[in-house]
Amino acid sequence: MTLSACASDPRATRGRRHDEPGRVVRGPRDAFQRDRDRIIHSIAFRRLRHKTQVFVAPDGDHYRVRLTHSIEVAQIGRGIARALGLNEDLTEALCLAHDIGHPPFGHAGEDALKAAMMAHGGFDHNGHTLRTLARLECPYPRFDGINLTWETLEGLAKHNGPVRHPGWALAEIDAEFPLDLTSHASLEAQVAAVADDIAYDNHDIDDGLRAGLLTIDQLMAQPFVADNFRLVEARFPGAPRDRLLRELVRDQIGVMVNDVIAATKANVADAGVESVAEVRAAGRTLGGFSETLARQERDLKRFMYANLYHHPSQIAAADAARTVVSGLFAAYRDDPALMGEEWASRLPDTDGATVRHIGDYIAGMTDRFAIDRFAEINGRAAVPEALAHV
Repeated sequence: MTLSACASDPRATRGRRHDEPGRVVRGPRDAFQRDRDRIIHSIAFRRLRHKTQVFVAPDGDHYRVRLTHSIEVAQIGRGIARALGLNEDLTEALCLAHDIGHPPFGHAGEDALKAAMMAHGGFDHNGHTLRTLARLECPYPRFDGINLTWETLEGLAKHNGPVRHPGWALAEIDAEFPLDLTSHASLEAQVAAVADDIAYDNHDIDDGLRAGLLTIDQLMAQPFVADNFRLVEARFPGAPRDRLLRELVRDQIGVMVNDVIAATKANVADAGVESVAEVRAAGRTLGGFSETLARQERDLKRFMYANLYHHPSQIAAADAARTVVSGLFAAYRDDPALMGEEWASRLPDTDGATVRHIGDYIAGMTDRFAIDRFAEINGRAAVPEALAHV
């Protein structure tokens, strides 16, 4: 396939933080393909299979978790990248890695860590993604991190736009390997960001319906959803409702993907950009929804927050998750030996570094590992009821 002039070229990569002389390269893989493979083979990526997407430690096996969500984002991102003539491998690497920095229990766990670490810079899952991949995941003999290319690290840092006030974790990575944080990222990174929106907008509807926290009547109050559902019903009159709803989710993904492809092509043409450098210097995001669909998507997000993410059962689970994470942090501050020999033996000398070390340990936990450690310290009866089934 012929790539667009705006596509990232692995032959023109700005390289890696560390040289890798003498390594055996497996097969004819380019730099971005190697990045994708390093992410897939990382321990941090494997842990995503037991980390919350929407539902904390769900009872059923059919709900999304961070791992399945990341795979679905990658599928959507690759399709958009292919249609736009962008580098699919870089797009896929960014999609697969974008949530690696999430702590247990999703945003509830992040809120608890942020509060516990506030005096020493707080916690941010996007910065922690960079920290995990560039420092904490250490499979190589000569250096820390998995030594991803500049383009992959840059895309992870800036996929939601320029970063003018980086948190401490991202600032440390940038100081060692400058990522031009105040410019926009590549189109591959911009596609990864909108693919994330498309995936969770629609798959969270699917999971919300499955859990009984959303109803079709509620969804029909959303014009974008109602219009698409009427088209589905017209194509499949008399089909079972559950199959119609799954078709609705597929159709909405298709509508959004097609809109992004058309809008991005129009934005690129309007901006007159003809290289990756010009994309970064464009001064605005070029990859994304049209203005009309962007408004509809924002309305859909507001609906999802009001009816799913802030549903009473979800709030109870989030409160329970914050109790576990904040309880673990307090326990490890009081007695770092509770983290176990591997982590306690590497405890830093200064208070600030100790806080961040404890944060690293907790952020790497899966939901069930965090609950088990909390139960070990406090007793199984102390586990909040909303998490007691795990």
